[in-house]
Amino acid sequence: MTEVTELQSEVRALLEEEDIDTVVELLNNRHPAEIGGVIDELEAESAFFLFDRLDRRTQARILPYMQESHQLSMVQHLSRHAQARLLTDMNADERADLYQELPEEVQETLMPALAKAEREDLLRLTSYPEGTVGSVMTSEYATVPAHITARQAIERLRFQALNKETIYIAYVLDSDRRLLGIVTLSGLVVASPQEAVEDLMQTEVVNVHTDAPSAEAARLIADYDLLAIPVVDDNERMVGIVTHDDAMDVQEAEATEDIHKGATVGNLPGSLKETALTTLYQKRILWLVLLVFANVFSGGGIALYEDTIQAHVGLVFFLPLLIASAGNAGAQSSTLMVRAIATGDVVSRDWLRMLFREISVGMLLGLTMAIAVAAIGFYRGGYEMAMVVALTMIIVVLSGSLVGMSLPFVLNRLNLDPATASAPVVTFIADVTGILVYFAIASALLSVPGA
Repeated sequence: MTEVTELQSEVRALLEEEDIDTVVELLNNRHPAEIGGVIDELEAESAFFLFDRLDRRTQARILPYMQESHQLSMVQHLSRHAQARLLTDMNADERADLYQELPEEVQETLMPALAKAEREDLLRLTSYPEGTVGSVMTSEYATVPAHITARQAIERLRFQALNKETIYIAYVLDSDRRLLGIVTLSGLVVASPQEAVEDLMQTEVVNVHTDAPSAEAARLIADYDLLAIPVVDDNERMVGIVTHDDAMDVQEAEATEDIHKGATVGNLPGSLKETALTTLYQKRILWLVLLVFANVFSGGGIALYEDTIQAHVGLVFFLPLLIASAGNAGAQSSTLMVRAIATGDVVSRDWLRMLFREISVGMLLGLTMAIAVAAIGFYRGGYEMAMVVALTMIIVVLSGSLVGMSLPFVLNRLNLDPATASAPVVTFIADVTGILVYFAIASALLSVPGA
């Protein structure tokens, strides 16, 4: 990070001196991610100026590493002819992603400027719904026929190398583009030059369909430790691959979305610092308002025990502590379960087993926390107060843990996203339950004048 910051400072200084040749020379030896990061941090005018001075292939390499809003700005700043050349030099999947983000009027003027092959490929890749494997795959994969020799296959891969996402794996297809197997570059290199590809290929191949969720491709790549996974259509014809780096992007996006949902924010359209204030307001206000009205129930619970509170004002001291403990325990359980369900580690049939485990853990947590809070209760109100807060702590931590564990299962069973509502609902239930349990135990164990 320090090195990138130093590079940004150096580029800014050279731009102020208008030494653009030195800037270009400095950036030419850098990774595309570093160059994209530098341009992202420049003011718009300087960013456009520098981007225009880079050669076309460098522009195509660095664009995917830039923030989405900056990508669009850079492309729209170019002439139609320059836009077409830039998209032509980009990888097929990155080209499709960028094209879909462009305004409709830009798409309409840009499409005729592309070569026929790029047009057809672009239209096909952008036809798949967002969130499916088809929307993240690339059509740039290496193929070899089954009947040729290992030496001939290596020659074919050498010829395809510049235009393919990877040549470390080559896919063996029949005349109808159905997947017969795969061969690796290393396998071809160490094989006898005259050995046939069909004798070298691996026929048991993990694949995924175009309409499957993109997270499924990412999961399979992780489970089977693949460099890439082939994608087939409804007719079992191979149409693309999803590479491991694209799978990492999918997993990052899924994890980010789950975190946002867990905070009841929902999926943001882009970078947080680029998101409009109105969008942030709209994403956050709904659950906050709902929880305001939900907390009326907490107030109602307190109102039921006004006499107990008036007789023992010291109870109020422990109220925030107890209901916060219940909410914290529930949030922990909910977070663990939401993630386990999302990764497939836990499924619906595991609910009973997880319930018994959570009862055990919840009891241990509650007892430990009860011992800690009982000492404070004894100091502030004597033996009876210590008993009230200790019993309450055990019950609310256990109930919060069980609710936090169970709610994701219920939401998942109802085909709702467990991450969307678990946190606020668990907090609400913990608050109301904590108040009712606390004052019910206090009323039972503490004397109330006139009762």
